[in-house]
Amino acid sequence: MTTSSCFVFPGQGSQSVGMLSDIAREFSTVEATFADASAVLGFDLWKLTQEGPSDELNKTRHTQPALLAASYAIWRILQAKGYGEPVVLAGHSLGEYTALVCSNALQFTDAIKLVAARGQYMQDAVPEGAGLLAALVGLDDEMVKKICADAAGEEVLAPANFNSPGQIVIAGHAAAVMRALILAKEAGAKLAKPLSVSVPSHCVLMKPAAERLALLLETIDIQKPRLPVINNVDAVIYESADHIREGLTRQLFMPVRWVDVVQAFKTYSVDQVIECGPGKVLSGLNKRIVADMPVRNTADLASLQDVLSIHER
Repeated sequence: MTTSSCFVFPGQGSQSVGMLSDIAREFSTVEATFADASAVLGFDLWKLTQEGPSDELNKTRHTQPALLAASYAIWRILQAKGYGEPVVLAGHSLGEYTALVCSNALQFTDAIKLVAARGQYMQDAVPEGAGLLAALVGLDDEMVKKICADAAGEEVLAPANFNSPGQIVIAGHAAAVMRALILAKEAGAKLAKPLSVSVPSHCVLMKPAAERLALLLETIDIQKPRLPVINNVDAVIYESADHIREGLTRQLFMPVRWVDVVQAFKTYSVDQVIECGPGKVLSGLNKRIVADMPVRNTADLASLQDVLSIHER
């Protein structure tokens, strides 16, 4: 295969009850991967993803290990089928942990421990209902920054995810977010709506969670990645274990620069992006960032088989 592939791994929002069920019927690797995760967590993670209820799966402390296990299972299938190694890896928020596992910087079971704790720390940092995320579509970066500054008052409000040109997620105190939605609509936003995620990730409200995560990261064995991993915070390659610890800590309270991450793929002459995991969220974003870069996903068995069949041609 001569194609230079980049693998990207999704974050929260790509989960759904029943995800990977058709792939699991074809590949035993899926349930085996979830079994390894369940042994760390102390509960049946596969059962939760398949049977729900959805409100339990959508709790941050459950969502994060579920998505990590799902994406890593797909990675293992592709590698077992001889897909070949990508030239670079990246993950959106939580997905960065999956990228680090696939690059051999983190052991899978250590990463499950980390993301489960990360999810709990995030939930603990802000009382339920006190924080909010919202999506703004149709405004440029500078306008969104101005809206956040104008709406914040004495509260916290800031851009959290620069997902694609004109699509930005903001995070902060719930009242400040709601004020920003009014200003965004007045400024001509095509869409301005709250998201059904109560944890206001990637803003300074997450600093208490980041402090706890930093302490836990010091106890985890981390290696220099075997494959290049572009981080969310600076859109640069991780160079060392200390760099990873610092990046994962800062990631919790700083914005995800996904536009910059995807544009950095050009440095590696990437001509195909594979979204490795459930859902198609990153595929949609990536097409809007670099329109001429082919994107494929592995959201279901048919899509996964399509990726494998293209490799075999």
